[in-house]
Amino acid sequence: MKLVRQIKAETVKSVLYPVVFGAVIFVLWQFQIIHGWFGADTFTLPLPSRILQILGDNFSKMTGDIRATVIVALGGLVLGSILGFVLAMIATMIPHWGKGGLSLATAFNAIPIIAIAPIFNNLTKDFSSDPNTRSMLAKMLVVMITCTVSMAINAYRGFTELKPFSLDLFKSYAAKPATVFFKLRLPNCVPYIFTALRISVPGCVISAMVSEYFAEYIIGVGRQIRENIVLAQYATAWAYIVVACFIGIVMYVILLAIESLVLKNRTSR
Repeated sequence: MKLVRQIKAETVKSVLYPVVFGAVIFVLWQFQIIHGWFGADTFTLPLPSRILQILGDNFSKMTGDIRATVIVALGGLVLGSILGFVLAMIATMIPHWGKGGLSLATAFNAIPIIAIAPIFNNLTKDFSSDPNTRSMLAKMLVVMITCTVSMAINAYRGFTELKPFSLDLFKSYAAKPATVFFKLRLPNCVPYIFTALRISVPGCVISAMVSEYFAEYIIGVGRQIRENIVLAQYATAWAYIVVACFIGIVMYVILLAIESLVLKNRTSR
């Protein structure tokens, strides 16, 4: 009974409360109460009903932009996660050089996206004659940098923060470094990998959309937000903002589902 009550309480906290909060905001927004608080009008802050109407009328036209943003976000997430994992492995195997490398990567990650994106646009201008191809590559590289550090730091913790005396036990059995890595360090690192992905998934969507502001090829959810704001089409811009939120939520929910499946046996022990 205690377990059932605990599960119900966690469900209420994690699902019901956010849904109720969102419903309250929706009502206050729809009935223009929020407009009165902030002194806004329905032109710059369109009503939710208007935004939903634009979504329904133009969703088929939005699919190309959604596809482009998702490809950039997922591509950069995969590349950054692999690179960060490799950096964590090197830092674990060569501690004297590895820790310095992680510190350098962390410092490099502090560079704003708005400064990195134009640089990568210039670096990739000779990569392909197709502007869409080189634009996608430049945006993926920006997302990759965003996702690399979180994976590197968390994976390094997973490789090094082992259970007490577990490493000594393997050494007492004269285990080879490869055995220690695959039997001890890698299994211990799995939860830390998902912790890194929890940080990287929202970050990859945000960085993908920001990089689209400066991209050579005019496509993507972020670029459409910018273009519609410039043209004073605020309702359409808000529709794309809703789409961007939906992309981030769907990717995060998929990650949580995968995490629960992978770590199911581990948490049940």
